[in-house]
Amino acid sequence: MSKKLLFFIFLFFLLVQFDSSAQCAMCRTTVESTISNGRSNIATGLNTGILYLLTAPYLLVGAIAFLWFRQSKKEQQDRIAKLRIRQKVSQILGQ
Repeated sequence: MSKKLLFFIFLFFLLVQFDSSAQCAMCRTTVESTISNGRSNIATGLNTGILYLLTAPYLLVGAIAFLWFRQSKKEQQDRIAKLRIRQKVSQILGQ
């Protein structure tokens, strides 16, 4: 895929927000009891906190993968450059 398409896909997922609720069993009972008492802002805050804690490991792994990919690409370019130099030297010495 082209770099522009990847950039737009990344930008789309970065800017578009999906409504999701991620709760464990204990959190769900707490939210249900607070909603029944009429306090829904606690449930919203709890869902936001859970989703925030969920995204942190994925961002960390993504950053490490990106840095690893970039480093391996640089090393590959260095190896290709050294190979081309060796080929030119062998052509010059072989004549």
